[in-house]
Amino acid sequence: MPGANLTNANLSDAYLLGAHLNGANLHNAKLDGAHLNGANLKGANLTGANLTIANLSGANLDGANLSGAFLSYANLSNAIGDENTKLDGAHLNGATCPNGILHAQPGANC
Repeated sequence: MPGANLTNANLSDAYLLGAHLNGANLHNAKLDGAHLNGANLKGANLTGANLTIANLSGANLDGANLSGAFLSYANLSNAIGDENTKLDGAHLNGATCPNGILHAQPGANC
């Protein structure tokens, strides 16, 4: 669903493995516990989204905006991003970041 408007959608625990959500608007979406392994989220707006305990391993986050997103205990291993990927103010407490390092401090950058 490239470019889909999923603002405030409740997708908690959804299985979205390999989903094509490039350019999607997922502002404030509930994606806690979602399975987004290998998903294409290039250029997606995930500001304020709840991705607590979500699995984003291998996801494409190039140009995605995750500012203020809740990524506590999320799995971002092997996820890719570029210089346009935004994590300003993201909550990364306990998240597994692409380099495999666990961040124990809220708001830490991957």
